[in-house]
Amino acid sequence: MTGRGIGFRKVILFNEHFVVYGIPAIASSIDSRIEAVVERVDDARDVSGPSSGLLRGDGWVLEDARLAGTGRRVEEFHEVEPLLLVFEALGLDPAEENLKITVAGDLETAGGIGSSAAFCVSVARALSDEFGLGLGDDAINRVAYEGEKAYAGTPSGIDNTVSTYGGMIYFVKNMSGGENRIERLDIESPIRIVMGNTGIPGKTRVSVSGVRRRREERPEEYSRIFEESRELIREAAAALKGHDLEEIGRLMDRNHELLQRIDVSHPMLDELVEIAMDSGALGAKMTGGGLGGHMIALTPLEESQERVATAMREAGFEATPTMIGVSSTKAEYRLDE
Repeated sequence: MTGRGIGFRKVILFNEHFVVYGIPAIASSIDSRIEAVVERVDDARDVSGPSSGLLRGDGWVLEDARLAGTGRRVEEFHEVEPLLLVFEALGLDPAEENLKITVAGDLETAGGIGSSAAFCVSVARALSDEFGLGLGDDAINRVAYEGEKAYAGTPSGIDNTVSTYGGMIYFVKNMSGGENRIERLDIESPIRIVMGNTGIPGKTRVSVSGVRRRREERPEEYSRIFEESRELIREAAAALKGHDLEEIGRLMDRNHELLQRIDVSHPMLDELVEIAMDSGALGAKMTGGGLGGHMIALTPLEESQERVATAMREAGFEATPTMIGVSSTKAEYRLDE
């Protein structure tokens, strides 16, 4: 018997970091997934595999076929702790089971596009499938949130939510510890974007803790910035519902400026934003934890999408054209049987 599960990667369109403090954010899955496969083996200690990308624990072995932002295997990003947290949240003791877990995907990880959440969601789904737990999306989302704590310390919950449900989501973190507010955000049609990759792994835990420290040190300044982000998200939700692409782009630019002001951007992210705008994007901003990772550019026409992607590549960056506003149009990434 083999259990399988998928998790969507994502981009945050508006208000990463601010979402940690109860301010609404908007995120969307993109046309990229991670898939996990779980199978029982006679003895996990006997499982062989590539010299890199193979992690072992008591009763389990993890083969991680994803690549990190510089072509490194993902074992350098320490997937052991999140995996153990997922086991614990599911009430499973791998030491009693002997499991081989394999994960793979179609984009590099450690870049602010929700790969950590997609890892937790896909593994949770595959384990649920293998052990016949019958967990629905709500339960998978809760399990993945527990796994996300290994990456972000105090995650907002938005990454695992989008990774679980897919589509475009308006998200508000419940600061009292109750259920988060999750609303589907329906738009007229999917929208083309380009993701630009700095090649520098994102540092979510570092950036989240940095914002918290600076907010405590400069409360009045940060209060003004946070209030601006609260006003912006109302305008952004209306623009998306009205399919006002020019307004969406303008608000993306404003959101990037706010993120720069709380010191979570990076010179390469800013350079990519400038390249995108100079090449005809309607708007551009960093996405995810920041201090590296990815940015996104709004390029609703195929011609503008191609032009922006080409400009990024000519400048030496990796560029990925994709879509937002759809759960996924790509067939599941299938591992070899």
